[in-house]
Amino acid sequence: MTTNPTTLTPEQLEAFGAELDAIRQRIVADLGEADATYIRKVVKRQRQLEVAGRAMFYLPPLWPLAVASLSLSKILDNMEIGHNVMHGQYDWMGDPGLSSRMYEWDNVCPSEQWKYSHNYIHHTYTNILGKDRDIGYGILRMDEDQPWHPYYLGNPLYAFLLMVFFEWGVAMHDLEVENIVKGTRRMEENRALHAGIMRKVKRQALKDYLLFPALTGPLFPLTLAGNATANLVRNVWAFNIIFCGHFPAGVATFSEEECEDESRGQWYYRQLLGSANITGGRLFHVLTGNLSHQIEHHLFPDLPARRYPEIAPEIRDLCERHDLPYNTGRLGGQLLSVAKKICRLALPGGGTASRQPEQDGDEAVAA
Repeated sequence: MTTNPTTLTPEQLEAFGAELDAIRQRIVADLGEADATYIRKVVKRQRQLEVAGRAMFYLPPLWPLAVASLSLSKILDNMEIGHNVMHGQYDWMGDPGLSSRMYEWDNVCPSEQWKYSHNYIHHTYTNILGKDRDIGYGILRMDEDQPWHPYYLGNPLYAFLLMVFFEWGVAMHDLEVENIVKGTRRMEENRALHAGIMRKVKRQALKDYLLFPALTGPLFPLTLAGNATANLVRNVWAFNIIFCGHFPAGVATFSEEECEDESRGQWYYRQLLGSANITGGRLFHVLTGNLSHQIEHHLFPDLPARRYPEIAPEIRDLCERHDLPYNTGRLGGQLLSVAKKICRLALPGGGTASRQPEQDGDEAVAA
């Protein structure tokens, strides 16, 4: 596993946790109309982009604009709306349309299934080998302590396919196909999950690949291709943002033994070291669902993501005072780092390059 750069004493961890708790409580106390207005505006813009995109499919010369508009709509629905709403970030509003219990996103993965595998499993056991199934998604080798097998020689190919079909990979995640292959899970255990997935798959396929294309009559093939392209764009974007937040060089992993009887401060410590940020402008952050602030998201997954840029300087200052790394860098640098790791870990051993933080110009910081 990645060597943890700084070991804090129990007293330091308690102080570290208390400061983060104080930041969280301050933001919770300040939630109000500005946050509600923001998310409603994003939802309105997402719907406008979808309507505009689907309307432009009736005019073949506008096909590229139609695809671009629908792609942006799907990205907003997936990242800034769906992901964040299903985390419960806007439950305090009491709006059924923005309730984590009722929201269903434009994705083949059923929301209830995603909330279990992501909100509970991933955010509880972040970067704990053997517990967090997001480490490699059951497909990739993403850590030196994952035992090597000749299968992993295909790591780069598997990563490419996962990127292209990312929504499908997320939907299949809970089926634990790799454990069925190993014989540690039985097919019968997947019956309820499989039924839910198939219902959602049928719904999405009917909408994107039959109903909306059929509504454009003789333009059916163009509309079908446009919908498929928009889904591809959304998949590629989501994969890259998520992998840059979890797997670049310098991101730590932990053993189950290290995390036994974990205190609140230790949980925060693990979330910090197991995450990485991406620098960019305001629009970039919105299109990532503010998962470009993955550090802040892992620390405070139920706070409205629009608040992450506001508290990021405080988190960075806190890291500097405790001599802890704050892993951040430009998108290109983080992507390159992830790609190198995927390729390196395809081979036996995989080296130790990921054990040291990589710097991306003057943007990446190991405080």
